[in-house]
Amino acid sequence: MYIIRIVAWGLSGKDLHIWRIALERDEAEVRSLRPLLSQTELDRAARFRFEKDRRHYLAAHTILRKLLLEYLQWPPAPFDFQYGTEGKPCIPTSELRFNLSHSGEVALAAFTLGHELGVDVERIREGVNDEGIAQRFFSPSEAAALLALPEDQRDRAFFRIWTRKEAYVKARGGGLTIPLDSFDVSVHPDKAELLRASDRNRWTMFHLEAGPGYCAAAVTEAGVDSVRMFSA
Repeated sequence: MYIIRIVAWGLSGKDLHIWRIALERDEAEVRSLRPLLSQTELDRAARFRFEKDRRHYLAAHTILRKLLLEYLQWPPAPFDFQYGTEGKPCIPTSELRFNLSHSGEVALAAFTLGHELGVDVERIREGVNDEGIAQRFFSPSEAAALLALPEDQRDRAFFRIWTRKEAYVKARGGGLTIPLDSFDVSVHPDKAELLRASDRNRWTMFHLEAGPGYCAAAVTEAGVDSVRMFSA
C-alpha cells in the first residue's frame, strides 16, 4: 500500500476545493470521457428512464473522473473505487477525499486532502414545504426557525437547511442511519453552522454559492479553513 501526495491546483491539508460542473454540455465531450467510467457507472446510467437524467448523470460522473485523475496525477484510464459500509466511494491508496452532488443542471464536486467531507446542492423549488417536510424531518428548532421567517423567504431557507443537513450526513457516511431531526443546523443565509450534534466539534460547515436558483453547503472534518471555487 502506498500513499499518493496531491499537488494539483495547490490542494493542501487546510483546503476545500469545490468544482461547479455545468451538466448541460457538449455530447462529444462527455462521449470522449465515457471510457473513464466504471462498468457500475455505465450500468447505472443505462437504467435512467429519462434521457435528460441520463445525460446529466454521465456529465457529472465523467467530469468527476477527469478531475480525480488530475488531482491524482494518474494517466487517463478507468479505475475502481472502494466503498465504505454506507456506500461512500474512496480511493484507498490516496489521501484525497471527494464527494459529488447534483441537482437540476448543476453538480458540485468537492475535494480535500485527508479530511472526510460531504457536499450537497439543490435546485430551489417553490412551495416545497407546503407538504410539511420540515415538520416531518427537521428538528423542532429548525422547523420553528423556518416558520418564523416571512413566507417569501421560506423556500430558499428550507433548502439552506436541507443542504446543510445532507452535507453533514454525507460527511459522516451514515446515510439513512442518521435521523435528520437528531441534529441542528443554522438557517442564516450566509453563516452555515452545525449547532447541535453528538460530534459537533469534529466538523466545519461551509455555505457555498452554486449559482442563481440553487442552495449548497459542504461539511469537512475540522482543520479545513480555506474554500476555493472552480468551474468545470
